Amino acid sequence: MEPVVAVMAGLGGLLVGGVLNVLADDLPARARIRPPRYPDGSQRPLRAWLGLSAFALGMREGPSEASANPAGEGLAAAPRPERLGWRHPLLELTTGLAFAGLTLAFADEPALWAWYVYVAILLLITVIDIEHRLILFAVILPSCAFAVVVAAISPAEGRALSEYLLGGVAGFLLFFAMFLGGVAFSTLTRNEEVAFGFGDVMLATLSGLMLGWRGFIFAALITVFAGAVGAVLYMAGRAIIGRYRRFTPLPYGPYIVLGTLVMLLFREEVQRLLQSSYY
Repeated sequence: MEPVVAVMAGLGGLLVGGVLNVLADDLPARARIRPPRYPDGSQRPLRAWLGLSAFALGMREGPSEASANPAGEGLAAAPRPERLGWRHPLLELTTGLAFAGLTLAFADEPALWAWYVYVAILLLITVIDIEHRLILFAVILPSCAFAVVVAAISPAEGRALSEYLLGGVAGFLLFFAMFLGGVAFSTLTRNEEVAFGFGDVMLATLSGLMLGWRGFIFAALITVFAGAVGAVLYMAGRAIIGRYRRFTPLPYGPYIVLGTLVMLLFREEVQRLLQSSYY
């Protein structure tokens, strides 16, 4: 029975991934949420609403783009039309696999319903941050409210609502201090781009509300370590190809998401690992 439920959850995840794609397209542009569209603004046919189906059916281009240069017309080929990017099917597949995996691995988790929502929220935040270097209040604020509701009605065993609220406070204060340090660094180096945005502060607040203050401490440590490793790899890669530029700010949101997911899904394993290494 569990594999059947996992398949159903995976199919639901594909649909959720399609919704996330719409939000990732419209929210950064401050546009109203509309049915799925092509890059040229034309609405996609119903059968191409999912990125997976659009790719499978060869419907990656809008009708105006597809007809701009009919096959065989003209001596020179027109510029390649803008198509749906690979982000659309990949995000849907990732969400579907994540939902199916959660169903198989955490079938006995009482708050599994909330974990589905958390994973979807964190995927949306990651995509928007990578593509636009934005963490939107329109996503963060409702997500924080949802996390408080979850903590109030479905707290983990041994954790009170106050632990989650303190986690939100801890996330805000710790990362707000880092935000101020980033502003000071940018001022001293006369760099117009701030290395650490206020959206990261709000994302850390959400992380604390999701995990509670004890879990958030470890999530913050994972975030800082992963961010340092990522920065070193980025600088090394850019230096190898001769495109390294000093003080280039990198999206920090994905590292906060990584630390949050590790502690959300593998909290007990992380605690056991730390206890075994201590003794």
